[in-house]
Amino acid sequence: MSKNFLLGVYDDEQPVLKAVNELRIKGIRVYDVYSPFAIHGMDDAMGIKRTRLTVAAFIYGVIGCTLALSMMIYMNIFDWPINIGGKPAFMGPDFIPVTFELTVLITALGMVGTFLYVSRLAPGIEGNLIDPRVTNDRFIIAVEIKNEEIRRKTEDILKSYGSLEIRERVTEK
Repeated sequence: MSKNFLLGVYDDEQPVLKAVNELRIKGIRVYDVYSPFAIHGMDDAMGIKRTRLTVAAFIYGVIGCTLALSMMIYMNIFDWPINIGGKPAFMGPDFIPVTFELTVLITALGMVGTFLYVSRLAPGIEGNLIDPRVTNDRFIIAVEIKNEEIRRKTEDILKSYGSLEIRERVTEK
């Protein structure tokens, strides 16, 4: 299935932010904005909801904590129990440093893996860079074109905010 995009290329972030706001006011859905750095206020301008990455981080943390405690309990109680001065095999305070470190490690590795997967940067996943200039010095607004009326309105708005170039791109998805 192919998608048809109209791309507006800019050299400054302020006109991009204004153009995105204008597009949303006119009822045109902006597919994405590509930029070499984050633009303050762009999430609100595009209507993007809050990320769920905090939930993923919490789940990875719970997995890391459970793994650490399970590993230490198994090693100290079942696999290799050692009687040290009559102390119990499960001493909570002794487990805190290892539990904390493994929780942080599993959370960090899980978040890196999640980031690579979501941003399509993981090995084996083919990325779709809309224009190589966005990694250097250009800002691009991508609007999916579904009919000629949206195309015309979008072109007018992009031109009115000083787009350096307006071009069409068809992607296979």
